[in-house]
Amino acid sequence: MGEGKSPLVKAGGGEPAPALAVDTLGRRIHVEWDPQAPVTPLGQLVFFAQFLAAGGLYSQWVADCPLRYRSPNAPRRADVLGTWVLATLSGAWRYAHVTALRGDRVNPPGLGMEKVVSEDSLRRAFVGQAAAALAHWQTTALRRTYAPALAVPWIADLDVTVKPIYGHQEGATLGYNPHKPGRPSHAYHTIFLRSLRVALDVEVRSGKEHACLHGRTNLWRVWDALTPAQRPWLVCGDANYGNEQLMAECEARGQAYLFRQRSTKGVKQLILLLERQGGWQPLAEGWSGAEGTLQLTGWTRRRRTVVLRRKRPATTPAALPLLAAQEVAVGSEPLYEYVVLVTSLAENLLTLAQLYRQRADVENAYDELKNQWGWGGFTTGDLLRCQLAARMVALVYNWWNLFVRCAQPERAREAVTSRPLLLHAVGRIIQSGGQTTLRLTSNHAEASQVQSLLTGLSLFLSGLMNAAEQLPAAERWRRIWHRVLEPYRRSQPVPLAPSG
Repeated sequence: MGEGKSPLVKAGGGEPAPALAVDTLGRRIHVEWDPQAPVTPLGQLVFFAQFLAAGGLYSQWVADCPLRYRSPNAPRRADVLGTWVLATLSGAWRYAHVTALRGDRVNPPGLGMEKVVSEDSLRRAFVGQAAAALAHWQTTALRRTYAPALAVPWIADLDVTVKPIYGHQEGATLGYNPHKPGRPSHAYHTIFLRSLRVALDVEVRSGKEHACLHGRTNLWRVWDALTPAQRPWLVCGDANYGNEQLMAECEARGQAYLFRQRSTKGVKQLILLLERQGGWQPLAEGWSGAEGTLQLTGWTRRRRTVVLRRKRPATTPAALPLLAAQEVAVGSEPLYEYVVLVTSLAENLLTLAQLYRQRADVENAYDELKNQWGWGGFTTGDLLRCQLAARMVALVYNWWNLFVRCAQPERAREAVTSRPLLLHAVGRIIQSGGQTTLRLTSNHAEASQVQSLLTGLSLFLSGLMNAAEQLPAAERWRRIWHRVLEPYRRSQPVPLAPSG
């Protein structure tokens, strides 16, 4: 056919060719190509754009971006940042996936864009930019997102995850990598706001810097940036965080903490002592607890230590426990599974057990960010852009989660279900009489429920924008958070602690 020509679309004219007869199993279908039609597979993103406009976060984020170009042919800053948002929302995890969005002419105007930039423009956008200015811009945007939620007591969950690296990237070194031993990796040190799955910040380090000690500086940077009334009621982490340095820093700042302990010699001795003394208090779901004090080698003081145990299931010896536990053989059968916690809290054993058990939700957030969002990809040769991509994904992840909770506050959804429900729908632009109409068609089984949810959300946001025009953007965002937190303000039944 020659270069630049197609059997279906006329070269140069862009007009659709005659219908193509396609014989399928059931019938003959006549196919026509219309490459200029203003359609999008992400039709319901218009409601997310309304959500960002009502909160005022997106426009402020774009205005504060320190990205500067010298070339007159460079893309617009709003187009680069909007492409980041569209790519992250659509589930992309590589820069090459941006190509699939370039034909979308429906959603870019809703985000203040003129077009979707190419994958090369997105990948090279922040090359040579000042790292400190980018970090300040991104951390400020993250803090502006979650700040209204800090008016009530909250818990900060600390954790680190490993991202395998394939290629030659800065910081890709051999370190702790349980799933792919011997594979270079990056370590993502993250701070989460418990229950809401909001990422307060993430710091990308080399694979060798996976220990929690390498994330302490960023933790206290976030902590110091908050006012005393905004700081967490409790800092919680697994055995990686139960070390003298972090606990001493918490005590010096007056910050309550709850950390798990590793199965060391001193910890086993405490378990044996409590087993001899007896007096285990029954808790919930087969667990019982006892407490004592512990001062391991290197600790500067004795600290309250809580030991939880339950019988190891005899029929399923390889089953995973409800809590990350360590096993210690004490005398004859039965063997027990143990969890050892060190804390500065004065609450009872049942409360402490529940507080640590709720930390398991962080693993679900990590799984979602790595497998359903972009933390498993967006890798470049330099560590700066890997850090930039990690915070970019965390920011969009926070916005989308809050959007989903604002649409349906009573129920939390992961991206694997929320995107098909609240984002994916065929949208077609129809212009008539100077009015632009977006016609949506969702093939989801719960399409009627989706229409009801998004209609209610749109009316709520329209009320913030129209009925209360005098409200500044920060106050509108605070009221959006008030709607998100409404289920948490309702009285919840409290389980009774065992007597005795």
